[in-house]
Amino acid sequence: MRLILASSSPYRREMLQRLALNFDIIAPNIDETPLSGELPDALALRLAKEKALAIAQQHPEAVVIGCDQVATLGTLPIGKAGSHDKAFAQLQQLSGKTIVFHSALCVVHRDTILIDSVPTHCAFRTLSDDEITHYLLHDKPYDTAGSAKAESLGIALMDSMQSDDPTAIIGLPLIRLNQFLRQVGINPLNPTR
Repeated sequence: MRLILASSSPYRREMLQRLALNFDIIAPNIDETPLSGELPDALALRLAKEKALAIAQQHPEAVVIGCDQVATLGTLPIGKAGSHDKAFAQLQQLSGKTIVFHSALCVVHRDTILIDSVPTHCAFRTLSDDEITHYLLHDKPYDTAGSAKAESLGIALMDSMQSDDPTAIIGLPLIRLNQFLRQVGINPLNPTR
């Protein structure tokens, strides 16, 4: 069975490699603009599904994985900074606060659509400007929501992280993905069946 990751994210590619499965990568081309009044968790779920369905339409026999992640501070979405100055301002804003990363996952295989979102609550330490500067120069997290890479030095920004799936913070919840893959006939612990 062909497995396709519908994503251009190098972080998600690295995460999926942990399951030791053969897979292809095809980047979906969808509009990621939020709908009017759309809540962040609903946005992440919708985009994960749209990404998976876009690629599944092109490859109807494949198992397709779509994912999306939206970070929020209260009800305010926290996006990717894109630059050093914006990341600095973003981390100043998040200092001492807790944000939630909504990591949505959708697996599509033929008529089966499995979808869920795994939240991760990240409590940021109170950060000094020097700490923020050092961190940004080290990790350059400008392409990451919330300007924090938990898989690297960004973990030092945190007081705590809470989630049912420790991999969800990186954008691909592998525990939930493993559950979904098993439901469509792919078992990473027995890939020959």
